[in-house]
Amino acid sequence: MPSDIELTIGAPAHGGHFVARHEGRVVFVRHALPGERVRARLTESGPDAKFWRADAVEILEASPDRVPHFWPAADSIRAAARGRLPVGGAEFGHIRLEAQRSIKATVFAEQLQRLAGLEREITVEAAPDESPDGLGWRTRASFSVAPGGRLAMHPHRSDELIPVTGMPLASEAVNALNLWEVDFTGADRVEVAAPAAGGAPLVLVIPSAGTHPRTLSRIAGEVGTAADPGAGETVSVVAWDPEEHVLTRLRGRTWVRESAMGHDFRVTGAGFWQIHRSAPAVLAGAVRDGLQVQPGERVADLFAGAGLFTAPLADATGETGHVLSVEGSPGTSRDARKNLFAAPQVEVVQGRVDRVLRAHTGALDVVLLDPPRTGAGRTVVDQINSAAPRVLGYVSCDPASFARDLGWFRAAGWELDSLRVFDLYPHTHHMESFAVLRRP
Repeated sequence: MPSDIELTIGAPAHGGHFVARHEGRVVFVRHALPGERVRARLTESGPDAKFWRADAVEILEASPDRVPHFWPAADSIRAAARGRLPVGGAEFGHIRLEAQRSIKATVFAEQLQRLAGLEREITVEAAPDESPDGLGWRTRASFSVAPGGRLAMHPHRSDELIPVTGMPLASEAVNALNLWEVDFTGADRVEVAAPAAGGAPLVLVIPSAGTHPRTLSRIAGEVGTAADPGAGETVSVVAWDPEEHVLTRLRGRTWVRESAMGHDFRVTGAGFWQIHRSAPAVLAGAVRDGLQVQPGERVADLFAGAGLFTAPLADATGETGHVLSVEGSPGTSRDARKNLFAAPQVEVVQGRVDRVLRAHTGALDVVLLDPPRTGAGRTVVDQINSAAPRVLGYVSCDPASFARDLGWFRAAGWELDSLRVFDLYPHTHHMESFAVLRRP
């Protein structure tokens, strides 16, 4: 079986791939474009495999939408010339931004048709203040640690570690920390958050098993020394044990302060927050405009996180309304309590959404859900339908799971009233959407 094959690239597929065929077999190819003729290197194959996977390593006939990749480490063509795989996280970096959004629209529409049985023309919106090159938008980044203690990233579906010395998609504040100069020996992973509005950035260190506290103290000291003077306030460093869910403060504080829609939010440690610098305002504004919550209404914010959507929903209901905010993560739910303590109409409940809804007996006028990438699931869809709200809002980061859930809602009698899709992950295949559903 050859390791390199020549292919003509067809339509885009969900997940950052493009579809090609080789001797009747489907091959999902990354780092290509529709219409191109490429030499592709197989990354997953076998005579019994239902399909193969491959990376384009040489462009024989280029698409007019192809541009030079902005990041050599993520460029499949240059990586192949060095005998390496490209790092993940910028798989659309070889495509014009306008063409990226067109491809994403095609993929989203295909998922709607295939999984929800709905034909709809899709437009993917750029963030209002997106930079012309689509770089510098990530306020959060995650890295592995290579042997020798340097930050590294994985190629797609690979355990290989490739050291990096910069992250072009990350914000200036993240890059100004100069974490590539720190010896992270003793850590398995490093995550960094630099609030879009400024303020103290936070470096989260996930230690290797058996790492001594003195090693973590050394890492914290090196992080503080490496940062540029212009990196902002004192850098905070925290150790995080994901098994025990324990945070250990090494330097500064254990949380960052984010802002959106006139509210400040405390986000502790590994707590979830939108990655793109403009995403909180863009999505919260879409939710406000789409749901049109009225004073006195009863609202449920499901998978609510630290309260990004709960706070403006509470503003809209006023003190005569009620907002049930449900979040599964104990640490994030504690953040929500702190962030929303001044809103007496908000009830924060920590627990699995399906279990909380099963116990909830009150009627609901409005439901908003922002589930993880796997979607809400059939049980939650049925529970929301049983609550019979007048309107439903669905924030999603995955078109496939959204389309699947939408199909179940449609089968229960809901109709898709409006849908907005946002390009909040430029140079990747990811996108974010907000849908409003109503009963006829």
